[in-house]
Amino acid sequence: MTLEARKAAARKAAFAARKRAHDSGAGTAAHLRRALAEHRGVPLAGYMAMRTEIDPTPAMEDAAAHGPVCVPVIMGQRQRLQFREWTPGCPMIEGDFGARIPETGAWIEPEVLIVPLVAFSRRGGRLGYGGGFYDRTIEALRAQRPTQAIGFAYAAQEQSDLPLEPTDQPLDLIITEEGVIVPDGA
Repeated sequence: MTLEARKAAARKAAFAARKRAHDSGAGTAAHLRRALAEHRGVPLAGYMAMRTEIDPTPAMEDAAAHGPVCVPVIMGQRQRLQFREWTPGCPMIEGDFGARIPETGAWIEPEVLIVPLVAFSRRGGRLGYGGGFYDRTIEALRAQRPTQAIGFAYAAQEQSDLPLEPTDQPLDLIITEEGVIVPDGA
């Protein structure tokens, strides 16, 4: 089986698991809130949950009381993400792929990113949607300064053997509704 076929199969299984977890109402940002408390005041990127993604908004609202929070904006295919300032209640518009983005706001370069995902492994592997946006972005940010990537997902999205490529950026931490996972390395 090719790498692309393995990725497609892993995504299909993870989407199904994520939907079941989402439909059960298991999602909570309580562990995420606690983990982000140690980063107060540091520029933070969250995301606006789509479809069955676990929602980081409560943790983003807490963080916004202490420092800048932003969300990703897709600038074009094969480009890195840019991040626009977000505040609770700010006017939002629909961006690419249906993601909600702030209508206006300053551009911010985050040092901590809450990263959405399709599947993760305990080793810090992350399987995204396949566009490579987060991998390119995290790599570029890490080339400039220490940047922490925190995967946020339902525990049901864990897979033991993810099909990864050398360009896939590892997660520094994974947070689920069940707790915090410190990756055990590659």
